[in-house]
Amino acid sequence: MTMYHLATAFPAVRRLRLPFSRDQLMLLTVASMMLGLALETFLSHSISGTIVPNEWISIIFGIVVGLLLLIAGAISLRNRYLATLIASVVLLASIGVGLLGAYFHLQRAALPAAPPGQQISVNLLVWAPPILGPLTYAMAGLLGLSAVFTESPPDSGRVLVPGGGSLRLPLSKTRAYFLIVGLGTLATLISSVLDHARTNFDNPWLWAPTGAGVFAAVVAFMLGALSKPRRADVLTYILAMVLLLATGVVGLILHIAHDLTPSGAIVVERFIRGAPFLAPMLFTLMGTFGLVVLLDPVEVRE
Repeated sequence: MTMYHLATAFPAVRRLRLPFSRDQLMLLTVASMMLGLALETFLSHSISGTIVPNEWISIIFGIVVGLLLLIAGAISLRNRYLATLIASVVLLASIGVGLLGAYFHLQRAALPAAPPGQQISVNLLVWAPPILGPLTYAMAGLLGLSAVFTESPPDSGRVLVPGGGSLRLPLSKTRAYFLIVGLGTLATLISSVLDHARTNFDNPWLWAPTGAGVFAAVVAFMLGALSKPRRADVLTYILAMVLLLATGVVGLILHIAHDLTPSGAIVVERFIRGAPFLAPMLFTLMGTFGLVVLLDPVEVRE
């Protein structure tokens, strides 16, 4: 029997029939995330006043990948093989772009000519371009790749690959999703801590995303480790994901309030150089991914 975790928490949802499968919703969320990352990257790269050619790569890439994933979703209705091929290529490229971006950001944080042991320090990581920021592309690519391939039978860890073959994974797709959500939440948490460290956490509100991130990451990892979570486990996980959703929305409001002038006017320069108003939405995205994981793993029900 497949583990329909949302039904474990709320049995009544078994009677509901969604127009999209869990993996389709996951890919749709990844596509939306890519478009949002393109905008966030554009704003963060605009801080210097001039976006150099290398910095345009992730911006244009996010837009192209988001659109290609939407196109692949439409194609999958008639040609699953072609859609899988398109999505696999762009999602693998997304992982590469994320890793390459993290490397470039790390280079910006390093002082190669400094004495041994001082080339990289906490202060450099705090004030440098966010090291873990580009890894969001890699995390989205990993989630997308997990959603592209059909698991048959559901929760078996056996995924079908193009050409009629199959691949046996050590974990079921659902448990792998939980672990990826945990890793993504952890990366978002660390990025948030490094960003807020610039203010020395003077504002008590800044501790809220730290606490919510730690709680959600631990709970997601625990769900991934359990082969048969109980109802209480799933309810705790849902609470953690809802906290992430709320953290992102509240953070968005607080960042916008910080960037407004004292009279409440909008000055574009303040939104570019002030508190990154879209950054808190990464918490909301992780909460969204986390809740989608709970949906029925069966792609088609008769």
